[in-house]
Amino acid sequence: MTTFEAPRGTHDILPSERPLWRLVTTEAERLCSLYGYRPIQTPVFEDTALFKRTAGEGSDVVQKEMYTFEDRGGRSLTLRPEATAPIARAYLEHGLHREGQPVKLYTLATMYRYATPQRGRYREHWQLSVEAIGSDDPAIDAEVIQLYDELLARLGVTKYELLLNSIGDATCRPAYVERLTAWLDEHEDVLDEEARQKRATSPLRVFDVKSPAVQAALADAPKIGEALCDECKAHFEAVQAHLENYAVEFTLAPTLVRGLDYYTRTTFEFVDEAIGAQSSIAGGGRYDGLIEQLGGQPTPGIGFGAGIERLLLSLEAEGVSAEPESLDVFVMLHEQDLKPRVLPLVQELRRRGLRAEVDYGGRSLKGQLTHARRLGAEAIVEWGPERSTLRRPGQPDEEVPTAELAERLRR
Repeated sequence: MTTFEAPRGTHDILPSERPLWRLVTTEAERLCSLYGYRPIQTPVFEDTALFKRTAGEGSDVVQKEMYTFEDRGGRSLTLRPEATAPIARAYLEHGLHREGQPVKLYTLATMYRYATPQRGRYREHWQLSVEAIGSDDPAIDAEVIQLYDELLARLGVTKYELLLNSIGDATCRPAYVERLTAWLDEHEDVLDEEARQKRATSPLRVFDVKSPAVQAALADAPKIGEALCDECKAHFEAVQAHLENYAVEFTLAPTLVRGLDYYTRTTFEFVDEAIGAQSSIAGGGRYDGLIEQLGGQPTPGIGFGAGIERLLLSLEAEGVSAEPESLDVFVMLHEQDLKPRVLPLVQELRRRGLRAEVDYGGRSLKGQLTHARRLGAEAIVEWGPERSTLRRPGQPDEEVPTAELAERLRR
């Protein structure tokens, strides 16, 4: 028994768990391709300044959750806590802004956040991130949201809710923040320490507090939806209309905000209470100021991040499962010293696209048969120098000339 264990907040993905992971990731990649989103991969670590500038110095991510270290050259680097800022950096660095807009990208990758591990919440976790950069059309907001809604439908997840809000932009948000600040001044006594800390960095973040008592008190606070400028209001109404045309159900959530500074206008979150108190399975929104923060021209964008581990919990709650990948052929040997003659057959089967295996454990013929069945072999070959026996479940055994085995199995 090893004395080593995976670091706290990380987890191993075992072979028995891969079928469900493959179901989710394969369907996600297929759907992104159908919608015109292209794959992109960015480095696991980036310059720390990238996240401080885009997420906001006062955000929980920057203050509490980033894995930051100094490399041997004295540079401050950070394991990526989210994918949007790195993708935006790559968009600028590699001239994607010179392509036809919007540029539609997605990634399936690990993210790193130092937070208290909980069910479905890991310090190293996998995330699907979908980004559309270069368009402020409300229809692209609706498409991004509908894509994840469609993914849930295809995977068989039904017991979720889509929360939707608009947090305005640089035109209307400042006046709203003044109203909210005045209200918070008058109701200082209802705020807890977490709310006071969030308020000190950005008043909007008070709506992210976890305390039910504070949340109840904030129900009476001014809402950003009541202060939207005409352009933001028209944009949000158009987003809703497009979602209704897609037949995507949503609930307006006037207190829904995002925890990073770069968000504007549309914000949304998919929640599933079946996975527990940490019920969010995906969240995102519009970030029309992000590219400009990185030194580019003003460029609109929208996207979301969806945790794979959280989504797997939703699948588990719905009773969704995936069939394990079975073996096509297992070749049994009467004697182990026949193996040199059998391996070319195994190689040929694999070249023809069949998942083939042979015994490497020195098992008896009976032990090999048990092992083959344990592996779920769809065909079992009892190999002989001239003739071999071919066994398939539910069919009578048949003798086959050994020279014809590869062709017979391929069929």
